[in-house]
Amino acid sequence: MTKRADLPDPAERQPFPIDTVMATLAATMPHYAQPLIDQMGGEGATPFRILVATILSLRTKDTLTSVVAPRLFAVADTPAALRNLSEAQVTELIFPVGFYRNKARSLREISRILLEQYDGKVPSELDQLLALPGVGRKTANLVLTAGFGLPGICVDIHVHRICNRWGYVRTRNPDATEMVLRAQLPGTYWLAINRLLVTLGQHICLPIAPKCSLCPIAAACDRVGVTRSR
Repeated sequence: MTKRADLPDPAERQPFPIDTVMATLAATMPHYAQPLIDQMGGEGATPFRILVATILSLRTKDTLTSVVAPRLFAVADTPAALRNLSEAQVTELIFPVGFYRNKARSLREISRILLEQYDGKVPSELDQLLALPGVGRKTANLVLTAGFGLPGICVDIHVHRICNRWGYVRTRNPDATEMVLRAQLPGTYWLAINRLLVTLGQHICLPIAPKCSLCPIAAACDRVGVTRSR
């Protein structure tokens, strides 16, 4: 299925039905396997576990992170316990997640900072989270939303791709998408958008040849950039 090239200017199009779309996704996406970090948040995982698991999950599939994170937590699930491990020990425990050596180094340094500056607790301010080694905007926002239940918009590659594919935003990278969403996405959806769109992106709205015939919100989607679908 080919998307027409002559997309109308956003000013000439009908407003994107974000309320209808989010309500439909909220009703349908729970039938699919949920993203790991959201599962942990729903089960009451500590902000430290959320932070560590999110870092481990970067460039790593949930199926692997779901094995590695519990293995690490069985040995060290607090900053003090993790800091007491050597870098080699952490590296061995988290292998083979992506960039495991760099992540082991970052996790030990994060633990040191939390112990020295925050009394061993994960801060709940975005700027403080962003100052931690290896923590970008995606990770920081996910800690806020899944770890603390605070407002934040976690934009990973799924959220970025799908919002642009819908025609709801026109941005070049996830950070730009986050800024646009902060300006136009109703606050009631901030906590849910990552969970819903990651689920949609993992199972239906795939990067290549999305399963548009199965998509519950296909009628609202502009299919920007889609050249082949199923």
